[in-house]
Amino acid sequence: MEELQFKYDTQLLIEKEALSEDNIIQYFEANFKGDCLLAVGDENLIKIHFHTNEPWDVLAYYSRLGSIFDIVIEDMDRQSRGLKG
Repeated sequence: MEELQFKYDTQLLIEKEALSEDNIIQYFEANFKGDCLLAVGDENLIKIHFHTNEPWDVLAYYSRLGSIFDIVIEDMDRQSRGLKG
C-alpha cells in the first residue's frame, strides 16, 4: 500500500462578507503544504477542501478570518486501511 503524502482530508465552510475564491487559493498555495485544494462558493460563503498534514493550521487561520463551521477532518491513512477516519 502506498503511503499518503498528505494524511488529512480537511473540509470546512467559511462565512464572511467579501470572500474571494482566488484570494483563498493564493493564500493556501503560499502558506500551507498540501494538495487537492478546492475553494468554491460566493462572496459570503466558501467551501474549502484540502489534503494536508496540518489541518489545525488551516482551522486556526480561517477561524480568525471569519466564521467556520461544518468542519470535517478525516484521516485518509486510516480510511485506506478500512478503519474509521
